Amino acid sequence: MLDYDALSTELRKLRDNVAGVTDTIIAAVDGIPIIADSAETIDPAKISALAAADLGIARQAAEVIGLGTLSQTVVFSSRGYMAVYAIGRMALMVVLGDKGLNVGRLLHESRPVIERISSILTS
Repeated sequence: MLDYDALSTELRKLRDNVAGVTDTIIAAVDGIPIIADSAETIDPAKISALAAADLGIARQAAEVIGLGTLSQTVVFSSRGYMAVYAIGRMALMVVLGDKGLNVGRLLHESRPVIERISSILTS
């Protein structure tokens, strides 16, 4: 049985520890949402599907150019950011942030969160 409370706690901790994080979603690599900590204006199914496509294309690019295993992609836009993190080969995490997002802090804080989420998903 998947521990949704533990996943939710990890998403909340990331939001609390990184200024500018507005929404977070964990999804399967096929784009099916598992859990979301997001505003009502965000559709987790649409974001998960987009993130799965983004991750898939980025993985292919990393393999073709020989740069090793992909860990994340970040979309920089005029009003914010979308970061997509690989959680092994089976899941992904999406982090949305406003233009005040501290991207360096996000990069630093996300690694241990990804490891803990991976453990939760595989237990």
